[in-house]
Amino acid sequence: MLEINEIFGPSIQGEGKYSGVPSIFIRFSRCNLRCRNFGVKYQKPDGSIDYLCDTYYAVDPAFKNDWMKYTSAGDLIKEVDKLVPPDYKPHIVITGGEPLLNWEDRNFQKLLKHYIKNKFQITIETNATIDINFTKKYQKKILFSMGVKLANCGEPLEKRVRIKAISNIIKKAKCSYLKFVIDKNLIFDTEKEIDDILKALPKVNVYLMPLGDCKQNLEQNVKTTVNLAVKKGFFYSDRLHIRIWDNKKGV
Repeated sequence: MLEINEIFGPSIQGEGKYSGVPSIFIRFSRCNLRCRNFGVKYQKPDGSIDYLCDTYYAVDPAFKNDWMKYTSAGDLIKEVDKLVPPDYKPHIVITGGEPLLNWEDRNFQKLLKHYIKNKFQITIETNATIDINFTKKYQKKILFSMGVKLANCGEPLEKRVRIKAISNIIKKAKCSYLKFVIDKNLIFDTEKEIDDILKALPKVNVYLMPLGDCKQNLEQNVKTTVNLAVKKGFFYSDRLHIRIWDNKKGV
């Protein structure tokens, strides 16, 4: 069964390699990380308050009654295809939560195969902590946007940085990149941590993205992120969806 938090678009991809490209988003529910230090405050259905990442509604099982459940890839594809414009093929972004929790699910693979076969560009946004097997040619055509979590997320190192899993994706996929979230308050530790991670990996492009779940918080980290990107020769990734829609979801 595929548990989906939301399907929306066409909108634009707000971050990473395809920033600004018209896209349809399929947001999978559940994640193997919590990242409480990102500090996004939210209210659960029972009224209690908690703190997680900015996609808490896809991560916290407290919201599971709102998640859509698909027992077949065909039914999910029908819902997604309702959003595909008649004149072009938008970029398909599979995000979460952590979508690679579903990698071994045959319906998840049918979903990927369908859009690759029909010549859509697919990006999977992942925290890259799950070691996946590439057994089919179409799997190598997917772009993997690996949002590897740094110490500022609050998760222990051994849980959030899996060198074997990251290296496997870099070696097997035709296109992949790393994406790090930058907090100006932890910049000195962050720079060293990124250097240490990259030393253990094959060569790969790196994008730096400012921390922020709303316009105000985002802006506080932009200059620090740009300065580090220029210093290290990395790419800068803004978060266009936040600049345009602030913290509104599903746009």
